[in-house]
Amino acid sequence: MDSGPVLNQGWGYGLIIGLGVLFAVFMIVITWSLKRYNYELQTSEMFSTAGRTLKSGLVATSVTSTWTWAATLLQSSAVAYKYGVSGPFWYASGATVQIILFATLAIELKRRAPNAHTFLEVVKARYGPTTHMVYIVFCCFCNILVTAMLLTGGSAVINNLTGAPVAAAVFLFPLGVVAYTLFGGIKATFITDYINSLVIILIIFLFSFTVYATNDILGSPGRVWEILTKLAAERPLDGNAGGSYLTMKSQGGAEFFIINIVGNFGTVFLDNGYYNKAISASPVDALPGYVMGGIAWFAIPWLTATTMGLAGLALEQYPVWPTYPNRLPKADVDAGLVLPNAAVALLGQGGGIATLFLAFMAIMSTYSSELIAVSSIVTYDIYKTYINPNATGKQLMRVNYIGMVCFALFMAAFATALYYIGISMGYLYVMMGVIISSAVLPATLTLLWADQSWAAATFAPIIGFICSVTSWLVRTKIVYGELTVDTTGSNDPMLVGNIVSLLSPVVVIPLLTYLPPFKPQKYDWQSMLNIRKVDDHDIADEAHVDLERVPGEHRPTGIDPEQEQVKLAKAAKIARWLTVGLTLSLLVLWPMPMFGSGYVFSKGFFTGWVVVGILWLFVSTGICVFLPLFESRSTIARTTRMMFKDLLGLGKGGRKMEETEGEVVEAAPGTETPTKEKLADVGVKSAD
Repeated sequence: MDSGPVLNQGWGYGLIIGLGVLFAVFMIVITWSLKRYNYELQTSEMFSTAGRTLKSGLVATSVTSTWTWAATLLQSSAVAYKYGVSGPFWYASGATVQIILFATLAIELKRRAPNAHTFLEVVKARYGPTTHMVYIVFCCFCNILVTAMLLTGGSAVINNLTGAPVAAAVFLFPLGVVAYTLFGGIKATFITDYINSLVIILIIFLFSFTVYATNDILGSPGRVWEILTKLAAERPLDGNAGGSYLTMKSQGGAEFFIINIVGNFGTVFLDNGYYNKAISASPVDALPGYVMGGIAWFAIPWLTATTMGLAGLALEQYPVWPTYPNRLPKADVDAGLVLPNAAVALLGQGGGIATLFLAFMAIMSTYSSELIAVSSIVTYDIYKTYINPNATGKQLMRVNYIGMVCFALFMAAFATALYYIGISMGYLYVMMGVIISSAVLPATLTLLWADQSWAAATFAPIIGFICSVTSWLVRTKIVYGELTVDTTGSNDPMLVGNIVSLLSPVVVIPLLTYLPPFKPQKYDWQSMLNIRKVDDHDIADEAHVDLERVPGEHRPTGIDPEQEQVKLAKAAKIARWLTVGLTLSLLVLWPMPMFGSGYVFSKGFFTGWVVVGILWLFVSTGICVFLPLFESRSTIARTTRMMFKDLLGLGKGGRKMEETEGEVVEAAPGTETPTKEKLADVGVKSAD
């Protein structure tokens, strides 16, 4: 079969530019509507924190969408193609536990530093500028690696399906994302995350029902099982129990699992984007938002890879496979091209178009989050901290914009360079833990352990980085005798480097905390509580808006700070037990009996496995699609009603919203803050 692009370049350019422009226009309209009808003003606080008022459904949706990288769909399908049915589960479980465990940190961040804009502000408040700079470097490394994976993986898919040049794709793709993020700030990422999640879930359902219900060659879980069983007899998979593709006992899969779980600790716990989402959530919604987000996300890589990765293995023996009669080259597998080839084999050009949309949505949501994460670091941790401590809200907004644009340009150039030197998304994915995971434990203990010393927090990440890179390269040299992209990217040396990176601080931190002359810090957490919000009165005055009436800009008088802290402390205890229970279930109780026994799936068991995956995705749909709508039903209905009144000429110049004692009421423009009597007159409505 012809293995050339199934679509012309117009599809690639049209998707990159057209959808980007569409989302930019959409966010302009949304931003205008929120200002006119919900009294939201794009202050520096709103741009970076969304007023700290978001509810659990939208937080869960955003976490799910942001964690759905291009690698989530492409790399998970690739490991299914490599290792069989174990690959999707190891990918999903090895990257879900970090989100669930992060719920504990999200609660602690809300407790310890309720007014923080970034996690790095917390580090600065506790340890000072030297430690602050160390973590700025590691967090920026994290953002650079994640964005590089997005661009290299996405551009490879676009190039494979349309023939559009990789360099053009990585430079054109950021245009629309930067535009809508500039207009909408972090709230733009939450709103587009909802749309992205909806589209991604629908396309996964399309692929799943095609493979397991309607396709002429496959068409059922039983038929896929039969083909893979026959394939194992003809071409046994080394390292798998019985050479089967239908077993959890896979040496290569287990090695990938360890690399995956270590690397993803770094890309969650050091990505300022996830702290931004925790900061943006209302205090009571951070914990359920992250737990539900992790549970919802699990089904996406698990079902996608169980569908498309295994479909790739099954279909490569048939003429519909794009490279038939040859297998997909290793370089293409590492570049994440199993999924697009399987989609084309299943649905022809329609499959190619669906994959383009899938990749675009997956890249866009995470890329927008990374833009906000980096611009927040540049604005609050560099500019406001070291250059202009008295910066106004307007100046901070300008720096946000500049930081975002500069990062987008840098990453486009960097991703292009990676492509030309032969570094793929798959290589970056397994390498990321080696580079950044040494900072995970000391960063976590910054919020969880009062005794961690300044020396431990400052030097543990650096020492761990040196040890991990050294062990990675030395192991490569010992095993393969040379250092190349292929040898350094192999599982064995990457496994060693990742483990050393994550676990070396376990030794270093106690030594630098208790071994004389070092001593425990005995931190009292007060300096974190002293972090203050930015004064955005200059922006409000220019817009002729009372800043106190902007949602999230003041604490409602009916909320007792002490009671809120009691609630957060209770949520922290729940978070610890809940996250430990879910982690043990996903990493031990579910997979290990099957791994230890070497069980090879029967036809009935595999059918049940697929059915559970599909049902789980329906649960994800409820969390990511319907829950946010339900929680925001009052705001949606009210805003829609007011827009129709304006369109029909029945409005009075736009009714504006006020927030009083945690609730939202309608007020005519320019009126004073309502009294309790006025609240009773107009009828109070719950805030959404």
